Amino acid sequence: MSGTVTFSCELPVLGEYDVFIAGGGPAGTAAAWAAARCGARVFLAERSGCFGGMGTAGLVPAFAGVSDGQQLTCGGFGAALFEEMRRADGFGNRNYAIRPEILKRVYDCMMTDSGIDFVFEADLIGVNRNGSRLTEAVIHTVAGPGAVRAAVFIDATGDGILGALAGADFELGDPAGRIMPSSLCSLWSNIDWQAWRDSGAAIFDILKTAIEDGGYFEQPDWHHTGMAPAGETTACGNFGHIFGLDPTDFRARTRGWIEGRRLLPEFQRFYRERVPGFGRCELSASASALGIREGRRLVGDYRMVRDDYGSRRVFPDSIGVYHYDIDIHPYDNSLAEFQRFRRDFCEPANILAPGECCTIPYRSLCVKNCENLLAAGRCIAADHDVEAAIRVMPVCFVTGQAAGCAAALARTDGDIRQIPVTVLQQQLTDLGARLRP
Repeated sequence: MSGTVTFSCELPVLGEYDVFIAGGGPAGTAAAWAAARCGARVFLAERSGCFGGMGTAGLVPAFAGVSDGQQLTCGGFGAALFEEMRRADGFGNRNYAIRPEILKRVYDCMMTDSGIDFVFEADLIGVNRNGSRLTEAVIHTVAGPGAVRAAVFIDATGDGILGALAGADFELGDPAGRIMPSSLCSLWSNIDWQAWRDSGAAIFDILKTAIEDGGYFEQPDWHHTGMAPAGETTACGNFGHIFGLDPTDFRARTRGWIEGRRLLPEFQRFYRERVPGFGRCELSASASALGIREGRRLVGDYRMVRDDYGSRRVFPDSIGVYHYDIDIHPYDNSLAEFQRFRRDFCEPANILAPGECCTIPYRSLCVKNCENLLAAGRCIAADHDVEAAIRVMPVCFVTGQAAGCAAALARTDGDIRQIPVTVLQQQLTDLGARLRP
C-alpha cells in the first residue's frame, strides 16, 4: 500500500539565532567556530553523539590533503584543531593519523570554548521557507520536534539534506549516473606494528596474491588502502567497498550497513593469515557512521569543473585553497575497473604537484535560488570530478570556515550575496586562512 498523508502540528521555537548549522562534521564545526569568532550567535544541530563526522564516528584512519607538500592548506580552524591534536597525542606515531577518541574530545573542547549553542542526537527533519528565504529549521530530539529560527542557514550535512529539504536543486553521480562506492570503516586491535614495519611488505602485493590464490573474499575488491595506527596496538581500517549504493535512498543505505558489516570478517581472516604483525588482530568495532564518498552536490551560483582543477584556476572570490588528487574510487570490483582507477589516479592531470593548489570560489558555497543558504563540505557546487578532490576533511575545514564567516557577515539582513567579498576574504585571512596558492 502506498500514497501520501498530511501531517501538521504546532512546534515550540527552540531559539532564535544569527546562524543555524546542520551537521557537526569537519565543515559544520569549522563553520560554527568561524561564525562565533566573527560575533554571530550560532546554533549547531548534530545527529550523532559526537562532533567530527567521518574522523570520529566514521573511523576514517587519517586526515588527507592537509598540505601542498610545503605548507598547510587549511589554516585557521584546521591549524588550531591540529595543534590541539598534537598536544593531546591525537596523532600517535604517524602524522595526521587519527586516534578517534582523542579527536572527539578535541572537538568537544573547541566547540564548547567557542560559545556556540549545540545539541547532539538532533535530526534535521524539515525547513520552513518564505519565498527564497529560509525562516526555520525543524529538528527532532528526544524531546520531540522543534523549530530553530535564524537569519542564515548552513548545510554541512555532507548529504545536502538541508538544501534538499528546502527545495534546492542538486546533482548526483557522474554524467552516466554512476556514484562512487561507500565504505564502512572499522577499528582493529592486537596489532604488532613493529613486526609490520620490519617486514617491509606492501599490503597491495599481499592482497593481490591472496585474491589470485582465492578462498578469502566472496567478491574480491582490488582497491585496498590498508590500516593506519590508532594507538600502540590498534588501527582504523578504510576498506571494503559497497558498490552501487545511492546515498539518497534510505533503503539502499540500510542495505549498505548490512553489506559493510558482512565484508569485515573476510578481511579479518585475510589479515590474520597473510599480513605480518596482524596474526592476532581482532575486529573490535565497525563505525557508527557510514562512509559516503559522494552524495548530493547542491547547485550553486558557480559550479567548479574539471577545467578549473586542470588549469589550477585562481578565482577572484577565492575563500581558500586545497591540495588533493581527483580520487574517484572504482565503480565495481572488477580487475578492469581497478586498472582504470590506477591509470586515472596516476594521470598527471589528476594530480597536484608539490606546491600547487586549487582555489574555491565563494559562489560555490551560495546555494542557487536561496537567499540565505550556504553549503559547506562535500555538498558544495562542483562537478563529479572536482567533488572527488574536495570531499576530504581538511577541505571541509576550508569551506566550513568560509561559510561561517560569510554567514556572520550576512546576519543583519540574511542576504549572503550582498556581503563584500573583499571583507569576507580579509576576515578569513585574519583567522589564518590561506586564500592563494
